[in-house]
Amino acid sequence: MKKAILAGVSVLAMSSAGFAAELGATDEPIKLAMNEWTGQHITTHVAGQMLEAAGYKVEYVTAGMMNQFQAIADGDIHATLEIWSSNVSDEYAKKVADGSIVEISDLGLDAKEGFAYPSHVAEICPGLPAWEALKDCAAQFATAETIPGGRLVDYPADWGTPGADRVAGLELPFKAVPAGSEGALIAELRASTEKKSPLLIVFWQPHWAMSAYDVKFVDLPAGEAACFEDPAWGTNPNAINDCDFSPTRIFKAGWAGFQDKWPAAYEILENYQMSTDVQQPLMGAVDVDGGKVETVVSDWMSANEGVWKPIVDAAVN
Repeated sequence: MKKAILAGVSVLAMSSAGFAAELGATDEPIKLAMNEWTGQHITTHVAGQMLEAAGYKVEYVTAGMMNQFQAIADGDIHATLEIWSSNVSDEYAKKVADGSIVEISDLGLDAKEGFAYPSHVAEICPGLPAWEALKDCAAQFATAETIPGGRLVDYPADWGTPGADRVAGLELPFKAVPAGSEGALIAELRASTEKKSPLLIVFWQPHWAMSAYDVKFVDLPAGEAACFEDPAWGTNPNAINDCDFSPTRIFKAGWAGFQDKWPAAYEILENYQMSTDVQQPLMGAVDVDGGKVETVVSDWMSANEGVWKPIVDAAVN
């Protein structure tokens, strides 16, 4: 894992053309949101250490993915760096529309979300990865909590209800049960892999667990705008959400006053990119090898100064 961390196998930050920006209020800390998953912690600490290298003070503020947007609109948090379009709240869209939150730029991760399972589950439910197979083998996934339906482990409640939405839309004989956290999702994958037990879960990439537990995605009907707006679209003429997740965009957003208060910092965050090839091994160094996020990120930053420092220099020099 150490070699993967130090290699820095793909570009993290894009170079920025133009003149240096003013630093702004370097005496006041820039507050970055910390959400509920390890990848977001990696993304945020890399950004934070870049800002510190530019001369800023940084504070990390714990904030739920779905409830952080009011704090950002109020200026109590100044930026959030890994928003997934597939499960962003309506509140976010309202605050972008009223101008209290601004989108900064795309993050650059190559992302996918969906129904997933460890590869051994295909032997328990023949016909996978085709989604229709789940109709015939739901009983294999049943628990005391869900019987006679199968159990689908959904995202934590704070992340929205994408699994429950699709169970309803596709009329699958499953009950979506929210996980308590990202760690709980990982525990489900680990237990299923060790015991060779059935598991259907809502999961995503990039994530180190995709490789560690040989996780596969179910082939759901391709997600597109009509699926989420027009009940007549798709296999269920009476419901929306009868399809896969829409293609996921991952992006950064911040308080509307950010750019005026910290011009160079805004430029750094605007041009900052995180690649899947960089993030995934760093996540593994934390969740598999037991490293602390701050230390893992600091080691990567030290070994890859040539990757991230040019964007800082372009903003401040």
